[in-house]
Amino acid sequence: MQIENHTLKSFTMDYPLERTAPLDKFLFIDIETTGFTAKSSSLYLIGTAFHTDGNWQIRQWFCENPAEESAVLTSFFDFAASFTHLVHFNGNNFDLPYLIQKCEQHKLPHSFDSFEGIDLYKRISPYKAFLHVPNCKQKTLEALLGIQREDRFHGGELIEVYRNYVETPSPDVRSLLLLHNSDDIRGMLQLLPLLAFYDLFNGNIRAKKVQANSFIDYHGQEKQELLMKLALPAPLPFSLSNLANGCYFSGEKSEGILKVPLYEEEMKYFYAGYKDYYYLPAEDIALHKSVSSFVDQAHRTQATAATCYTRKYGLFLPQWDILVEPFFKRDYKSHDLFFELTDERKTDRELFSRYAQYLLGKMAKTY
Repeated sequence: MQIENHTLKSFTMDYPLERTAPLDKFLFIDIETTGFTAKSSSLYLIGTAFHTDGNWQIRQWFCENPAEESAVLTSFFDFAASFTHLVHFNGNNFDLPYLIQKCEQHKLPHSFDSFEGIDLYKRISPYKAFLHVPNCKQKTLEALLGIQREDRFHGGELIEVYRNYVETPSPDVRSLLLLHNSDDIRGMLQLLPLLAFYDLFNGNIRAKKVQANSFIDYHGQEKQELLMKLALPAPLPFSLSNLANGCYFSGEKSEGILKVPLYEEEMKYFYAGYKDYYYLPAEDIALHKSVSSFVDQAHRTQATAATCYTRKYGLFLPQWDILVEPFFKRDYKSHDLFFELTDERKTDRELFSRYAQYLLGKMAKTY
């Protein structure tokens, strides 16, 4: 068994990871194997990164041959015991189950139960389309951030390289195997800024400024919109803009702009319990029976679910779920929901912070 250590010099963290836990409690992990199933393949390398004495360090456990698996696993788990947070790339689906299966094979009593996990792939992949990338493979995301690798191989290509190494050990070949794993580990550290997009949809956005604007659209018609200036939970690693559901978002560093269509028109509020209401066709409204029983029977009918409403003219904002009540609709069968932008709500920053978070979540799911 060989244990390699080296320092990542001049490496700066561009994501506030320390807001989750102290940096020295994070352990990054990536493994190299000769196959996908633990029973029919060998573990030949465990790579980690951790923060100590103001620097990020890489430590790698290398099996000179498959007989050293047990020693590598024991040494790794002994080292990992002082950490609380485990960071990996799709490790929930491969790295961690594989290591546990190997421990079971060697009758080693280890587990990852005491760790908090951060799976970079799982956190970033739901926003693949929002990020305008074809997939969320690690190398694809590294290219998105302009990250350059020294290694030019992928894991599958190195399986035969390792098998040949076991037969004929060579320092140059071992360095090649270590380099691939080291670049994977370094790449994970460099991908951390992409977690800002996870925070964008799951963190706390703050609406700093809210105002209504008028503009002329492509067809020369005057339209209105609500413009929100946002403080983002973490700085974005690059500028990004998207349009979905009629809403437009653009973000740069720690600031974002969200534009939402604003509708000035008449909407309908539908009452619950329509059997307790009469509909007045002449007025085109419904009134509760307790106050409308005096109306001549010729001018009233029993309300139905579709006619049990009152009408309101005002400024309205869209919502696709009942986020803000009371909610309005254009007609009974319409799936579009709205809430009124009242004078009181115009100054409610907490409401618009929640509304901005809600809209961004809807935009992400639309892609």
